[in-house]
Amino acid sequence: MERSILIIYTGGTIGMKQDPVDFTLKPFNFGQILSEVPEIRKFVCRVDTYSFSPLIDSSDAQPEFWIDLARLIKKEYANYDGFVVLHGTDTMSFTASALSFMLENLEKPVVFTGSQLPIGMLRTDGKENLISAVEIASAADEQGRPIVPEVTVFFDSHLYRGNRTIKYSAENFWAFRSENAPALADTGIHIKYNLDEIRYPKQYGNPLKISETLDTDVAILKIFPGMRENMVRALFATEGLRAVILETFGSGNAPTQKWFLDIISEADRRGLIIMNITQCIAGCVDMEAYATGIELKKMGVVSGYDSTLEAALAKLFYLMGKYADNDVVKRELNKNLRGEISI
Repeated sequence: MERSILIIYTGGTIGMKQDPVDFTLKPFNFGQILSEVPEIRKFVCRVDTYSFSPLIDSSDAQPEFWIDLARLIKKEYANYDGFVVLHGTDTMSFTASALSFMLENLEKPVVFTGSQLPIGMLRTDGKENLISAVEIASAADEQGRPIVPEVTVFFDSHLYRGNRTIKYSAENFWAFRSENAPALADTGIHIKYNLDEIRYPKQYGNPLKISETLDTDVAILKIFPGMRENMVRALFATEGLRAVILETFGSGNAPTQKWFLDIISEADRRGLIIMNITQCIAGCVDMEAYATGIELKKMGVVSGYDSTLEAALAKLFYLMGKYADNDVVKRELNKNLRGEISI
């Protein structure tokens, strides 16, 4: 049976062409994508396209856009076997992380991709990324079930779980990395799927649900030498604040100055959610390794384990939108909901 894929163009470099007169980059009519990438016609599947209007510069991607994208996928879910989302690279990991939580009971591929060079340029990486993303989104096993029924990011020959990615480079074609989780697939002459790492539904046949309520009352504090008490106090005193992500040193360490620990302790007594993630690209928070981490744990700080900042933020938005009780949110943060942490 012929499979069907919906390509959703949200904006970004991949959908640009260079104007022959003034040489500026301008969006082209994405309905004509098959004329730009005729190789897609060779797939034994139906490929349709949908373009957001207006297009979204990824720097302007907001939770409202994530909700619109989730609604579109739900609306078209029964009509397609998989989805390819073309997105600007700057916030692709944020959007992919958010969608991984928002799309509940997902049984079909949602593959994010884009490019570092516009698809109309000679050396573009966009064509290869798009072609491979379509092939992965349409891939099925002998039972006709998708091989990768997850929200993923494909870039430069590597397929990663979306909520494990970070944008690593602004210049290289290998723009994304997933340091704490292996690739779900690698492309070369053949596509090699890492089946043991792919998450599959425990039970098939559940209807797709989307979580449309996101609570963004979150602040991020990156720990650095020379932090000033008045600035940290001002952040924790923000009106309406429910959660703070601490980006700490190494395996979850922070300063031991009394004023800093007092602020954390006071925030916990007020019921704030405080989540600890490492600033390191690779590695995991272990709040039992050093005295400072142990002190934070005693104060009620929740470990983010090896989650990325993007995944931590999206997880908080999702859980805080779902639960009004901060203690419930803290409990859920300790769970591996979508493969975002290694526990």
